[in-house]
Amino acid sequence: MPEVDLGFPRQWVEFANPADASEVFRCDLTWLTSRWTCIFGAGCPGIFSSSPEAGCCTLGAHFADEADHQRVATAVERLTPERWERHDQGLEGWTERDDEDELKTRVVDGACIFHNSRDFAGGYGCALHGLALAEGVEPLTLKPDVCWQLPIRRQFREVDPGDGSTYTEVQIGEYTRAGWGPGGADLDWYCSSNTEAHVGMEPVYVANRAELEELMGADGYAELSRHCEAFEDAGVPTPHPAS
Repeated sequence: MPEVDLGFPRQWVEFANPADASEVFRCDLTWLTSRWTCIFGAGCPGIFSSSPEAGCCTLGAHFADEADHQRVATAVERLTPERWERHDQGLEGWTERDDEDELKTRVVDGACIFHNSRDFAGGYGCALHGLALAEGVEPLTLKPDVCWQLPIRRQFREVDPGDGSTYTEVQIGEYTRAGWGPGGADLDWYCSSNTEAHVGMEPVYVANRAELEELMGADGYAELSRHCEAFEDAGVPTPHPAS
């Protein structure tokens, strides 16, 4: 499974947030027009070879804040044993603290406690994702933030243009291995830069519209979509090499 090296040319676009004059979006057109797609259950070998069936759900999910935790907790109350393989273990506690005392979902048998095994009658994969599909809502409304955002990365930076004023730069790009810090190099496989995962029928900005609208707002996404379409119409001069 060939994985492309980092450092290839990327095309970026900047535009003001239509809903907030204090923010400027800086978006990676090369990534957002790529054909990456999640291949969990369709050839994904997992980030660790020791847990190939768990995909990227091996380490558990850290919560962005208390609101993120509470939103997931509300969804957990609706999970039944028929939909959640580790329901009984979850009743004993579905969160834990890491070495730095940060709250996260509990890991059981080498995977997040919400991960259902392939032979589970209630459905393979994330129990929260399955619940969302059954309820007819976007999975991002029930899953931890980190789970639905990856491998899209949103970063904030305060910028002084030189006149003493400041604005917030909101960067929307690819969550590469490097984004994980030194630990990224320890992953046995990683999807965003791997050709095996760049097989989507639609570009990222179309296929992941719900996630991008949640990260940018509807008006911000509409402007992003316009720029992505123009980039594609120009022949995508800087394509993602994995695509």
